[in-house]
Amino acid sequence: MTIRIINNSANPLPKYETPGSAGMDLRADIPAPVALGPLERALIPTGLHIELPQGFEAQIRARSGLAAKRGLTMLNAPGTIDSDYRGEIKCIVVNLSNETQTIEPGERIAQMIIARYEQVAWEEVTRLDETERSSGGFGSTGKH
Repeated sequence: MTIRIINNSANPLPKYETPGSAGMDLRADIPAPVALGPLERALIPTGLHIELPQGFEAQIRARSGLAAKRGLTMLNAPGTIDSDYRGEIKCIVVNLSNETQTIEPGERIAQMIIARYEQVAWEEVTRLDETERSSGGFGSTGKH
């Protein structure tokens, strides 16, 4: 599948880094470094605009290395870019570490996954079919 993209940044287009990659890295399109203190967040632009086909979304997720090594992750994760959105993709980055973390211009800050979705119609009823689990919630399956 080919997706139309506008790149208003000086960064390369997102790409799959390995043949088995599900996500493409997004880079910070910022003119200067952005320092985030502990628990601070910032909306970091990417300079990218995309035109997704109906039935697809782009999911914005944390990069595991940034999360594990520096405590940087995405709020509202996974964030959804809808097929009818044409604005700039921006990432809500939060610093969950105990130290100030600096995001550099062009740094890989998030990953984007393109996924198919379905829209549904609701059928309002007064009861639902029973299952073995039924209304059992968190931890109710007894599996570890």
